[in-house]
This record gives sequence, structure tokens and C-alpha cells, in this order.
Amino acid sequence: MGGVLSYFRNLFGQKELRILVLGLDGAGKTTILYRLQVGEVVTTIPTIGFNVEQVVYKNLKFQVWDLGGQTSIRPYWRCYYSNTDAIIYVVDSADKDRIGISKQELVSMLEEEELKNAVLMVLANKQDIPNCLSLADVHRSLGLDALRTRTFQIFKTSATKGEGLDEAMEWFSSSEEAMAPPQQKLYKFCDIPFLKW
Repeated sequence: MGGVLSYFRNLFGQKELRILVLGLDGAGKTTILYRLQVGEVVTTIPTIGFNVEQVVYKNLKFQVWDLGGQTSIRPYWRCYYSNTDAIIYVVDSADKDRIGISKQELVSMLEEEELKNAVLMVLANKQDIPNCLSLADVHRSLGLDALRTRTFQIFKTSATKGEGLDEAMEWFSSSEEAMAPPQQKLYKFCDIPFLKW
């Protein structure tokens, strides 16, 4: 099946995958985005709104949307869910006080119809900080065992040191078939459904 996908991608051009980077404020989303794009740590300020960048990794091209994680911005995340192929959900492993809020936001987001087929990657970030939650603790705290019908993976990362990001992107690269868009998608225009090929 993978060979067939590669053949058609070469024949018709490679599709750019749409990925949302989500998580609470201060989790490291923007640092991860720019680490993936330019390969180094870039000084960032809290994202008010969003950043959009193109990231190329091996055989994949991603259009990555980094959405701000402040309490006042989170309700607007849903405005960006349409046509999303994958979600990178970033968790601040050192912020034990807000892991419950992070779980609530993740669960709420995954209940959205527009994201039902999106692949999920969870990044347990800031693993370089002493006494942070372990990968197993983050996995358990987010209730990831309940995700029985969704393709997902969790990785421990340190955005500032670049640790774990290559492994995470390698998983995305190897999950290309899982993220391959269906042959057709149903779109709504003026409340009239139509097919886009």
C-alpha cells in the first residue's frame, strides 16, 4: 500500500499535510515549531493568535499551525480544526499543577467531529527540567489509554535541547500512510455539502 501511495504522490505531486500544534500556554509549542523549521532555538514571546510555518522532513511537507494556548485563546482553536491531518499536542511536563487542565483541553478537542480522523502526537516537553513528570506519568495523567480508535504516540522531548524531536518526526514520517488523506473529502459551502477531489 505504501508503494502505491508513493507512486501517486510522485505522479500528482506531494500533498502538504496540515498539522496543528496545540497545548497550554508556556508548554513550548512555538519553540518546538521553530526548532523543527530552522533546527535551533529561537527566542519567542507568548503566541497571541497563531504562527504558520512550512516544515519539511524527509518525504513529508507539513503546514504547521502553532495556536496560542492562553485561556482566552483556547476557545478559538476549533476555528482551525477543519481539514487537519494531525495534531501535535505539547504538554509542559514540569507544570504538574496544570496537567489536569491539559487533559481537559485534550479530551475536549478530541471529541470534535472535524478531528476524528486526525493522527495525534503528544510531546511530553521540558523533560530536561529536574523533577518533571515522567513520560509514563504524562501518559497516565492525560488518559491516553482511553484512545482506542485513534492513531497516536507520545514522546518525551526537550525543545530547548532538541531532544526527542527527531524520533517524533520519524514517527510522523513512518505514519505517512495513517495520515494519508482519503481520496475525497466532504466540504460544506453555504450549508450545501459537495465533494472535493
